Amino acid sequence: MTPDMGTAKTFLLTIAALALAAGGVAAAMVYGGLYNVASTEQHTQVVYSVLETAMRQSVRLRARSIETPRLDDERMVQHGAACFRDKCVQCHGAPGVAQSDIGKSMQPVPGPLVDAGQRWRPRELYWLTRHGIKMSGMPAWEFHLSDEDLWATVAFLARLPDLTPQQYAAITEVRVVPGGSAPVAPGAASCGRLQAAPSQPADLQRGKRALYQYACNACHTIPGVTGSTPHVGPPLDGMARRSLIGGKLANTPENMVRWLRHTREVDPLTAMPDMGVSERDARDIAAYLATLD
Repeated sequence: MTPDMGTAKTFLLTIAALALAAGGVAAAMVYGGLYNVASTEQHTQVVYSVLETAMRQSVRLRARSIETPRLDDERMVQHGAACFRDKCVQCHGAPGVAQSDIGKSMQPVPGPLVDAGQRWRPRELYWLTRHGIKMSGMPAWEFHLSDEDLWATVAFLARLPDLTPQQYAAITEVRVVPGGSAPVAPGAASCGRLQAAPSQPADLQRGKRALYQYACNACHTIPGVTGSTPHVGPPLDGMARRSLIGGKLANTPENMVRWLRHTREVDPLTAMPDMGVSERDARDIAAYLATLD
């Protein structure tokens, strides 16, 4: 054996030994329960920095082709203020407003968004709000807010650094309209209430995403959707072969949409709650469930 071959063999054996050692440490961390998953303990700075960098680069890559609309319309900003108050302030806080206990206790901490415009481009903030961040507690709002709501929230984030606590309180103030059925805030009438989508073919992949965005996999095991194998509701495999939905309705696409949108109207005694599924999302989910045979 030549010296060069001996050196190469030693190098490869060293790499293999290091890989085995790393695999052993990883296995001990996972299967030995050595990694503390408690939110009462912070990530180490190394883990935090790696996750932060991976998240930032991932968002930049996926948001690079998004076109940003004009964000300087005052009505748009006011509408975004209402969406921010209703959907964001609980975790992120606001000028003069503390995070809720949930937000304070998360790891990593979802910090204030006053400086978000310095760290992210508008298209990146839109992507973050629409798609959320895995393993961080940041939810995806794609199925719960319209594009108008999402861009309005981004527009408000651009205004947020200039607001004093008093100005923030004024722009998000809930007003009671005389003769109105409920209190409203400036621009808040449609926040979180998706408009009916034009008629279009059902989208199977969108329906699959909707299943976990509406947390259906929290109670049901669903083929193609990852989860922790819950035993709360019945498994959804074989839905296409079943004759009844919920033991009440004939298994047709129209009845599946009805069941998803008006569950307790169909069966007031069911433990399944109404999940606030929109018409379009229900059609997409029904189309995906119809493939599970």
